Amino acid sequence: MNEMEQQFSGTMTVREQHRFDVTRLERFLKDHIEDFRGPLGVEQFKGGQSCPTYRLSAGGRHYVLRRKPPGKLLPSAHAVEREYKVISALQGSAVPVPKSYLLCEDETIVGTAFYVMSWVAGRIFWDPLLPGLAPAERLAVYDDMNRVLAELHKVDPATVGLAEFGRPGNYFARQISRWWKQYKASETERIETMERLAVWLPENIPPGDQVSVVHGDYRLDNMIFHPTEPRVVAVLDWELATLGHPLGDFTYNLLGWRIGGDLFRGIAGSDLAALGLPSEADYTAAYCRRTGRDGIPDLDWYMGYNMFRLACILQGIMGRALDGTASSAHALEQGRRARPMAEAAWKQVEKLVR
Repeated sequence: MNEMEQQFSGTMTVREQHRFDVTRLERFLKDHIEDFRGPLGVEQFKGGQSCPTYRLSAGGRHYVLRRKPPGKLLPSAHAVEREYKVISALQGSAVPVPKSYLLCEDETIVGTAFYVMSWVAGRIFWDPLLPGLAPAERLAVYDDMNRVLAELHKVDPATVGLAEFGRPGNYFARQISRWWKQYKASETERIETMERLAVWLPENIPPGDQVSVVHGDYRLDNMIFHPTEPRVVAVLDWELATLGHPLGDFTYNLLGWRIGGDLFRGIAGSDLAALGLPSEADYTAAYCRRTGRDGIPDLDWYMGYNMFRLACILQGIMGRALDGTASSAHALEQGRRARPMAEAAWKQVEKLVR
């Protein structure tokens, strides 16, 4: 197990700031989940920066509980209610998701709103270079990640009950405004490139508007792969899901080809051909083929937008790290990457600046 896997894989004793009354939760789950039997054991997953996530063991079965973090929260952040809604809506679709059991908005049970879903056995790949896999399997892993995202973007929101899951149209302008407000609410230092991006990006949004269900944080370590096959068996972490432009979602997934592992789990600068990983062009072509596109114009704008958005997310992690509510022990290290991420975003768009 490499250093990244040691940091994020598996479970640990529940952190002090994320503990709750286990007996009270056990009574609640016995009343609300069919065939639920105690005694209840609780461990906390190491991975994840946003919502504390726990593995529950009871009666020979495993479940997963995701909750809002304690403390003061940014507006609309940590939306476990929306996450539960989209997972429930996608049950039985071509997009693999865990089984949803219940949503509890009664904060007296564990201290914040939470939901419970099934625990899915399999592999989570924290290192995007996939050490330990053969080149052919690496390619197959990336191809199935690509396939599932294309399937998500082909889902008709109305058919699965998500027609009102977000406001259609004007997606990028609303996203930039939203993330900029979140950024300012957790700002710890002035970053000039962020100030410039916040002005330039909304003034230069590419033409055209499309609407699909978007994941919002679709990347390799937010999915579970089959224990032995290069196949996605569950997509996780739907906290940022909404109705939006599918190209915003896809180009976020594509960010890894533009950033290195030192910045945010990227693969830029690696010998992709030797590793068996697809090139950015090949990965993009596969998505376009699956979704009936001729290509993706304005790619640099989308990349700059997504790096800006990610810098806002990293700044939010920094804010939670400083006030002690972040879910991961490595949150401070992640938060410090907001500035270099903003600088990387400006490099993407400066060639477009006239």
